[in-house]
Amino acid sequence: MNPASPSGVALGANLIEPGRCEFRVWAPYVDNIELHIVAPDDRRIALTKNARGYHEAIVDAGAGTRYFFVVNGRERPDPASRLQPEGVHGPSEVVPRDFEWHDTDWRGVPLDDYVIYELHVGAFTIKGTFDAAIDHLDELKDLGITAIELMPIGQFPGTRNWGYDGVYIGAAQQSYGGPFALKRLIDACHRRGLALLLDVVYNHLGPEGNYLSEYAPYFTDRYKTPWGVALNFDGPHSDDVRWFFIHNALQWIDEFHIDGLRVDAVHAIADRSAEPFLQDLTSAIRERAETLDRRIYTFAESNLNDPRVITPATDHGLGFDSQWSDDLHHALHTLLTGEQDGYYAGYGRTSDLARTLTSGYLYTGQHSPYHGRKYGLAPKTRDGKQFVVFAQNHDQTGNRMLGERLSTIVSPTKLRLAAAVVILSPFIPMLFMGEEYGETAPFQYFTSHDDADLIEAVRKGRLEEFDDFDWHGEPPDPHDEGTFRRSKLSRIELEGLRNLFRELLRLRRETPALRSLDLDAVETHADDERRTLLVERGDTLLVLNFSNETQAIVLPFDGNWMSMFETGGGVEGRRVVVEGAGFALFRRVA
Repeated sequence: MNPASPSGVALGANLIEPGRCEFRVWAPYVDNIELHIVAPDDRRIALTKNARGYHEAIVDAGAGTRYFFVVNGRERPDPASRLQPEGVHGPSEVVPRDFEWHDTDWRGVPLDDYVIYELHVGAFTIKGTFDAAIDHLDELKDLGITAIELMPIGQFPGTRNWGYDGVYIGAAQQSYGGPFALKRLIDACHRRGLALLLDVVYNHLGPEGNYLSEYAPYFTDRYKTPWGVALNFDGPHSDDVRWFFIHNALQWIDEFHIDGLRVDAVHAIADRSAEPFLQDLTSAIRERAETLDRRIYTFAESNLNDPRVITPATDHGLGFDSQWSDDLHHALHTLLTGEQDGYYAGYGRTSDLARTLTSGYLYTGQHSPYHGRKYGLAPKTRDGKQFVVFAQNHDQTGNRMLGERLSTIVSPTKLRLAAAVVILSPFIPMLFMGEEYGETAPFQYFTSHDDADLIEAVRKGRLEEFDDFDWHGEPPDPHDEGTFRRSKLSRIELEGLRNLFRELLRLRRETPALRSLDLDAVETHADDERRTLLVERGDTLLVLNFSNETQAIVLPFDGNWMSMFETGGGVEGRRVVVEGAGFALFRRVA
């Protein structure tokens, strides 16, 4: 879709000059909408409705003006609000675009060079703000991180939430510091050569403060999602629903200079149209990147193992630049922990990890015990940068019953082994905040809703999520503020782990064979009985030992090998010794 069509209009409140503001909201089934300015004065202005159902007016109003739209007699916030200073039920505020940027020459980071660091703004620091996160950018840059990914920051109810209950997708969370603080963080990232990605939720909106259905047919009862009513991406009026979300994506790019979007749970977006919304979205972002001459990327969270997600739109795919790879996480996690219940069923062999390292997916059409059917399809791509891999992330940590991190489940040696697999893989590595030093504080699910019935429903739903797992005990109360406080980083470091991460990232960055993400250059040899795995990439060889015993391995690869890094052991010709739960990296020499 051409992003200027079918409407292509600016939504919300947009200053056209100091003291003059254009207001526009889509409500095709509502005859009359009033703009109610509540501060700095009290005024009501009737909006004019056009043929496409957009109500609009240009009004004498400046930055800081607070307002509601009056819809069928009820005062409601602006669906395209840029700021909700009084929360999800309060008035919206007019926000100027003015900002002193220092990134005029910024063009972004090449996707091949991405090393992503996922963080939750509220739990990353004691203050839990965008500004407070700036203080830690230098240490992340020094570690070898090249891109920061923020969990969703669209305005959500209260002051603590993972962000997936957001209801104002264009309003940077007020308790994090609001839009100008977000711009300061992004500007600070760019000044250090770091990209910044936003995690956005386009598959549902949270229930509290969600008034979209009073404006327009944003939702449909033809589909359902695990989190409530589905969005209308393929029914009547869906063109304008699509524009609402594409407008949001372009707003983050144009007004906030973000470098990419991680799109949450694309598998939960129901859309049977010939040209899906997600294809429209990635095409619009790619066009905007070309116009701005910047590297701006799209990342999909998808658990379908469907290669169409990362197939170009020109080849009838959805056109995402990259996607998260759950298969690598599950294959690695089961080898480290032995857990095989729930969605970990069907993993646990070194050959599973080997297969994933050569293609990005494990399941490519074979039977999946967890799904009870054949699952997935082989990806067409041999480009490793189309997959993001991780040993931990917010889901895989926070969706455990107690939110335990890997550091409290496995030994320090296995933490190092996990780091080697992810960082030295032929994919884009991602770390979850605190992973680089062995953070032990849990990351638990937390909310701060106002509605008592909703609070109880969240508690009940949270408990039901763990039925497939052999986990014992009671999940923490999401509404208890203590659950949120426990989830803040303690920053107590496991000795030597940060140095290991820094060195592995240096080796990845400076070794040509490890910089290459060509999957055709990857050869693996797995021994399921001995729980060992060899990964050859060009002139490098990674030897992984997932057993608890020291293993002597005769290499099937020709050449003499020189040690580049090892956690214990050595090499003599083609014979390698690696300690239990250890790894070694070698380079072929003449």
